[in-house]
Amino acid sequence: MALRRKGRSAGRRAAVRWWLLSLLGAGAAVTAAAALLTVALHVSASATSGSPYRLAKQPREAEELRWEQEFAPPQLASPHARKLDGAAEDAPEKRLWLPAPSRRFVPCVSPSLEYRRPEASRGYLLVHTNGGLNQMRAGISDMVAVARILKATLIIPELDKKSFWLDKSNFSDVFDEEHFIRYLANDVIIEKKLPKELVKAPKSVRYFKSWSGVDYYQDEISPLWEHRQVIRAAKSDSRLANNFLPPDIQKLRCRTFFQALRFAPPIEALGNLLVERMKAFGPYIALHLRYEKDMLAFSGCTYGLSETESEELAMIRGNTTYWKVKDIDPLEQRSHGHCPLTPKEVGMFLSALGYPSSTPVYIAAGEIYGGESHMVDLQSRFPILMNKEKLASAEELRPFSQYASQMAALDYIVSVESDVFIPSYSGNMARAVAGHRRFHGHRKTISPDRKALVHLFDKVDSGLLDEGKKLSQKIIEMHQKRQGSPRKRKGPVSGTRGSDRFRSEEAFYENPLPDCLCQSNDDSIVSI
Repeated sequence: MALRRKGRSAGRRAAVRWWLLSLLGAGAAVTAAAALLTVALHVSASATSGSPYRLAKQPREAEELRWEQEFAPPQLASPHARKLDGAAEDAPEKRLWLPAPSRRFVPCVSPSLEYRRPEASRGYLLVHTNGGLNQMRAGISDMVAVARILKATLIIPELDKKSFWLDKSNFSDVFDEEHFIRYLANDVIIEKKLPKELVKAPKSVRYFKSWSGVDYYQDEISPLWEHRQVIRAAKSDSRLANNFLPPDIQKLRCRTFFQALRFAPPIEALGNLLVERMKAFGPYIALHLRYEKDMLAFSGCTYGLSETESEELAMIRGNTTYWKVKDIDPLEQRSHGHCPLTPKEVGMFLSALGYPSSTPVYIAAGEIYGGESHMVDLQSRFPILMNKEKLASAEELRPFSQYASQMAALDYIVSVESDVFIPSYSGNMARAVAGHRRFHGHRKTISPDRKALVHLFDKVDSGLLDEGKKLSQKIIEMHQKRQGSPRKRKGPVSGTRGSDRFRSEEAFYENPLPDCLCQSNDDSIVSI
C-alpha cells in the first residue's frame, strides 16, 4: 500500500513538472510564472515534511522516471518544451555549461612528512576579525597559520560586529565551531575562551603588518611572549603574504579556508536545500550581483542612478570614517573597470554569451540598491530570476534574515554549487567563491572583463554598435580564457611598489594553485 502511494506521489510530481515545462511555449512571462510555481510547490512540500532543514539527497525515483517515459504526452517531450531543464538540449547550448578542463588538477593539502603536531603553547592569540563574511573567512584562515607560526593557542575568533552591516553574529552562529576545532587539532591548539585568570590580564594589542612573511612573526611578534601571555590581533585581513611562504603553511591555509571553516549546520542545511531547489530547474547560473548600497557607496559608482540616489551614496561614503577615499569620479571609475556591472549590463552580457532567456539565474546578493526599478532590464531578459527570498519560505529564512553574514553564507553555498558562477565585481565574495570552485575541480567561473565590456556597452547605447551577432562575437572571444581554467596564481603588476605591489597580486584564496592543487596521473584519485 505504501509503495502504491509512493508511486502515485511520484507520478503526480512528474505530471506537474511536465505541465510546467509545457507552458514554456507560451513565452517568457509564463516561464517565470511556471518557475515560481515550481518553487512554491517545493517550498510547500518541505514545510509539510516537519523539518525545514532536512535535505533529501536521493536520486529521482524510478517510478517518476517511468511516468515521464511511458505516460507523458509526446508533444511535451520536444526540445523546445524542455528549456526549463537547463536550456542546454542543443549542442551549441551545451557548451555554455561545460566547465573548463581541469587538466587533472586535484586538491593536495596534506602536510609534509616533517610536519608535527602543535608544540607546547607559548601563549594565547586573540583575533578580532574585520569586514564582511568572506573577508573574515580569509582573515581567520590566515590567523590559524599565524597561530601555528607563533606556537600559540588560538582562541575562537571574534567576528566583526561594528562594520557597515552591524551583524551581531558570533563565530558559532556562522561556522561549525566543533568541526573547526576538531579538524585543525593536529595543526593548532584551539580553545573557545581564555582561561578565567587571563581575562583581565594585560594584553599585547598589535596591528600585524599586512602581507607579512614568517620572519616578521618570528622576529617581531614572537618576542612579545616574554612579556605577555596574551597577544591580541586588532585586525585579521591580509596579514599574511600571498606568496613565498613555507609549503606547509600554505597548505594549512587551504585546509582551514576550504575544509575547516564549514558553515554552521542550520546554514549548511538550508543552503543545500536552496541548491536542490535551483537544480530542479536544471543547470543554473549563480550571479553575484554586487549592486548593493554599501558597494556602490564605497566605490563611488553611480552610473545609471538618479541624482538623488547618487547624492545619498556620496553622503554615506562621506560619513563612513574608515573609508579613506571620499572624492571619486564615477565616470573614470567605470571607464577603468573599477565599477560593478549594472543589472542591465549583466543582462546584455549573459545574452551576448548565448544564454537563452529560459536560463535559471540565482541572484547571490543582498538588497539591490533601488529595488525592482534597477532590475527591470535583467528581469525582462531572464525571467527565471531567483534568490533566497523566492526559493525559501519566510519561516525557513527567519533564523538568518537579521544577520548579513548568515544570509551571505546561504548565497555562498548556492554559488559554489552552481553550474556557472559569474560575479559582476571582483570583491571578497567573488574571489572566495572563485577559489572554492577551483579547489573543487575548476568549475566554470566566468570573470567579466568589465573595462572592455563597458566600452562596448557605451557603443551600443550611443548607436555605434548594434546588440546582436557582432557584439556577441566580440564578447565571447574576449572571455574564452576567463572561464576558470587551471593556471598559476598571478604575481604583482609590473612597476608597482610597496603595498601597491602586494595589493596588485592575485589573492591566495582566489587561486590556490600551485600551493594546494597538484596534477594527478591516476584516474582513481579525486582528492589528495
